[in-house]
Amino acid sequence: MKSDLFSHENMAQQATTPGMSLQNSKSVKYAVNGEMHARQGSMIAFRGNLQFERKGQGVGGMLKRAVTGEGLALMAVKGQGEAWFAHEAANCFIVDIEQGDALTVNGRNVLCFDATLSYEIKTVKGAGMTGGGLFNSLFTGYGKLAIICEGDPIVIPVTAQAPVYVDTDAVVGWSAQLNTSLNRSQSMGSMIRGGSGEAVQLMLQGEGFVIVRPSEVTPVKGSGS
Repeated sequence: MKSDLFSHENMAQQATTPGMSLQNSKSVKYAVNGEMHARQGSMIAFRGNLQFERKGQGVGGMLKRAVTGEGLALMAVKGQGEAWFAHEAANCFIVDIEQGDALTVNGRNVLCFDATLSYEIKTVKGAGMTGGGLFNSLFTGYGKLAIICEGDPIVIPVTAQAPVYVDTDAVVGWSAQLNTSLNRSQSMGSMIRGGSGEAVQLMLQGEGFVIVRPSEVTPVKGSGS
């Protein structure tokens, strides 16, 4: 049988090193030897002796997720084998987090990560009760984190002299040492006339970076008919 389908870049190869690597731009391969964590429902294939178990977030994490809709439903993947992860054909990127690093990521953009990383739902300081930026996922420790993004992400440097303002529905994540607060860029007169649709943004100040995607959140389709 012959086809471009069977080209080398499409064929899954035996893993040569443990841990995660990009299978292609839309999926991540993880050579599991012990335990790793992934978003529930993101496994698309596996081989070997692996078990998939729902991972709890603790009482505090579950309460925050119930109140805000933020957070991340996780599963633990245990055993020995290889697993592939993806989510709605979004672009995948692997971030190496070292000791002392701290990365804040929106839960909707997390795909999978090493068990050596610590994960916690944190309040975004200064965000108030608005938008998708109230609670985000804080990753610390050391290891690899795979994030997903609809479209090609934009990484914007943040400096003390040049704060960055982002739509909370478009933000993917930012370096956790940045200070956050709300910014209102629309006058009361404009709001009375119907507004621009861009009334409030998350302002990031300090030294670091912010990652945004080139679109706002796609509305969730209703499951009912």
